[in-house]
Amino acid sequence: MDIFSNNGRLQWVEAFIKGIPYAQASGMYVTEIGEGRAGLGLPARDTWTGDTERGLIHPGVLSVLADTACGVAVGTALAEIEPFATLDLRMDYLRPAVANQEIVCRAECHRLSRSVAFVRGELFQPGRAEPVAMVNATFMRATANKRRAGGEATPAPNQPVSPAQAAASLGSPASIEPSQVFRSEPADLPETLAIPPGRSPYVDFLDVRQQPQIDAGPVFRMPFKPELIGNPILPALHGGVLAGLGETGMILHLLATNPSLQGAPRGVDFAIAYLRSAKPVDTFVQGTTVRQGNRVALVQVNIWQDDPQRPVAQARGHCLMPRDTD
Repeated sequence: MDIFSNNGRLQWVEAFIKGIPYAQASGMYVTEIGEGRAGLGLPARDTWTGDTERGLIHPGVLSVLADTACGVAVGTALAEIEPFATLDLRMDYLRPAVANQEIVCRAECHRLSRSVAFVRGELFQPGRAEPVAMVNATFMRATANKRRAGGEATPAPNQPVSPAQAAASLGSPASIEPSQVFRSEPADLPETLAIPPGRSPYVDFLDVRQQPQIDAGPVFRMPFKPELIGNPILPALHGGVLAGLGETGMILHLLATNPSLQGAPRGVDFAIAYLRSAKPVDTFVQGTTVRQGNRVALVQVNIWQDDPQRPVAQARGHCLMPRDTD
């Protein structure tokens, strides 16, 4: 049975967005909807700025919007409401996104198998014909048994869908064993702000703190706040917020381990794998430099809550290192 006859698809999407606290707090809005495709916009805000010196949006802001839009595209591809969860997300940053301009992500679910949904999309800014970033994501669908057992009842065709019913589509990632994690030793120093206030309003928004370590780069802590919730049913943090924290940790790691840098590194690409649901508690991230040259650095990050040996996500990405001419 297809619940998306007439205006049912748009109604479900609007309810879905209303049911996500982060989407509501950030002002996300629907730009277009179709079967297996979705467009979401994010209004211009100074809060989204990642680099005030160069006037650029933080890449994590793009990741949150892309993750949400991809999830909506999956929902519009389904014949019936069922749980699904992000398995992984990859971002490619094609050109800098200018601060204080809105962003739109157009996503398409191009393959819907029995177990996995595959989504791709592009992110644009007004007045620019070329995309600023591309996204590829995979989502795990509910198993056949879970679909038959059901959770919240599927609404009858053309019946209103509440935000709670729409949010029930959000599942939790299956628990996956992570790759080996390095455990560092904390230094006997107080926790501080990760960077001076005002340098990166998005980092200020996440309220990221820095905990020095003796034998490795710093551990960064993101305190919990309700507007970071992506799944109000579990509840769990928004997967895009975890991506944004991972990208923040990657850049802050390079700044901390390269104190002579003149300016902030800029993301080239970023890929994150979700290992388990992130609870509504403080979240930590730590980076490891895999390889660093004169122009490009590859960083791996571990994201956890209770135990660094049980991360909620792991990610890696390339960054362009700043030069005097950048």
